[in-house]
Amino acid sequence: MLNVVTTIVPIFIVILLGWVLSRKGILPFHLISPLNRIVYYLAIPALIFREVAKASFEANFSLPLLAGTLIPLLVMLLIGACVGRFYAVPRRDLGTFTQTCFHGNLGYIGLAVAFYFLGKDGLTRASILAGFLMLFQNFLGVVSLQVGSGRPDKGFRFFFVCKKIFVNPVILSALMGILFSLSGMNMPQTLDRSLGILSGMALPLALLVIGASLSFDLIKSHLKPALSAGLLKLVILPALGILMYLMLRLSVSQFLPGLILLAAPTATITYVMAGEMNGSPQLASAIVSISTLLSSLTFIFWLGQFS
Repeated sequence: MLNVVTTIVPIFIVILLGWVLSRKGILPFHLISPLNRIVYYLAIPALIFREVAKASFEANFSLPLLAGTLIPLLVMLLIGACVGRFYAVPRRDLGTFTQTCFHGNLGYIGLAVAFYFLGKDGLTRASILAGFLMLFQNFLGVVSLQVGSGRPDKGFRFFFVCKKIFVNPVILSALMGILFSLSGMNMPQTLDRSLGILSGMALPLALLVIGASLSFDLIKSHLKPALSAGLLKLVILPALGILMYLMLRLSVSQFLPGLILLAAPTATITYVMAGEMNGSPQLASAIVSISTLLSSLTFIFWLGQFS
């Protein structure tokens, strides 16, 4: 348990530091967007491509692990929609509520926890898994927003977001890394060192950006649905994952990368998707903020069960 605490607490100290820097004006609001773009389009893809390309795909890919990680997302989509109805979430917000229950922040927080808790080998396995997981959860996110929105003018926005999914730099970097690994080629030293420099800033900068994006005002104004979605994402979804892993007879060492990704808080991209597909960006932002804060405790709980 001590190892879990000493891994998770520093990660969230850096996130809290990002919030403090933002409040003090050292990391002003107008810088958050360009910094986020650097992380999203450059640093995280460089990290994922380098780790996956240099590793053996066959040795780090597990089809049972992939299945055990994807199926809970589909189940959670149904649970989230039912819970949203039960709590009388407004019709226009139901799609947003539903997608935030399963759409995890894999690139920024999930991979950071995998690296600092499991090391480079764990990061490699998590990176390969994250590529497939991102593709699936983005697809389910579009479905939930398309079905859950009560507004009629959705066709063009649907195709717009689909385009964004298939040019997602994190998904593409994982797929390119897999292809490079399968090719059996050796990475040129110059390219390896360049990617290493970019990779070095990926996780710390990602955590600072997450912290700077936290909004306590939105949490207060959407507390009940935000807390409900956060608990579904951080408690029920990982529990479903563990159930699937046990049914598939996966060992702890095999399924930990998947559990970490399932236990990640709601992804910031849900805010963007809600805005593009007639959802509620304010509700999505509130859920992102509260799930990020609560995940500091739930990560310790889940990883503590298997450490």
